[in-house]
Parts: sequence; C-alpha cells; structure tokens
Amino acid sequence: MDGGDENKPVNKEVFLLLKHDIKNQLSNIQLSLEGLRYELPDTDGDHALYIDSLSKSARKIDELLDSID
Repeated sequence: MDGGDENKPVNKEVFLLLKHDIKNQLSNIQLSLEGLRYELPDTDGDHALYIDSLSKSARKIDELLDSID
C-alpha cells in the first residue's frame, strides 16, 4: 500500500450497502439465538450465559451501526 488509503473518504453508497448487509446478518444471528433459546432443553447456566452474551454483542453492533451514517 502507498500509505494514503487511510485518509480516503468512504464512498457513502458502499458504506450504506455494507451497513445493510451487516445488519441483515445480525438479524440472522439474533433469530438463530432465539431459536436456540427455545430448542435447547436446558438454557440455564452456561448455555444461557453464552446465548445472552452473543445476543447483547449483536445488539451493540446493531446500535453502533444505527448511530453512524
């Protein structure tokens, strides 16, 4: 690289497309986590902790994407 790429402005169309694609994948992750929550026979303890942690992280990423335009 020539070292000047970090100062290039991001193309708004490309950014919005990427944002849309990431949000779609986050929705799939959230839906899968909710499915696991109901499909697993025992969602207490570690399983619940993992599912909740992943769900919170996905929500935080989603909120971060909503906060930038």
